[in-house]
Amino acid sequence: MNLAQRCAQIRLILTDVDGVLTDGGVIMDDHGVHTLRFHIRDGLGAKIWQRSGGKIGFVTGRKTEALARRAADLGVDVVRQGNADKLPLVEEICREFGFTAEQVAFLGDDLIDLKPIQFAGLGVAVADAVAEVRAAADYVTSVPGGRGALRELIELILQNSGRWEDVLARYTA
Repeated sequence: MNLAQRCAQIRLILTDVDGVLTDGGVIMDDHGVHTLRFHIRDGLGAKIWQRSGGKIGFVTGRKTEALARRAADLGVDVVRQGNADKLPLVEEICREFGFTAEQVAFLGDDLIDLKPIQFAGLGVAVADAVAEVRAAADYVTSVPGGRGALRELIELILQNSGRWEDVLARYTA
């Protein structure tokens, strides 16, 4: 199946957080409070995807209040934090929403993302993912984690499934 055919089937985008939605750095203050830096275009991309009828979720091995707040701000459909064994979580989310593996895109960067990337109908790695993840992916973004990789994936899917012109119509005169 080619990339356009894969993209046409996607209804659910699941993404790792650290190293994908962020640059992988963690700022921790003296009280142990984590601060994460997210790229604003990923946020608008998530909204565009949802307005186009798609579902979106965050699946991450760490648990932080910063992510919970970001997910709430964006109205993310599903968030799973604090479990490095991601494949069972991805399978559970698919069952909850009634999606098959072919209808899922998974975006990751590190070894704990390999199984979900291999499971998904469209497995995607950020440009600075570890070599094994890039090799397993169906697509590698042109940008590294924390620099708009989710937005790139969303545009890729919408463009290759013939839905991008509808998106542009909302933003042009």
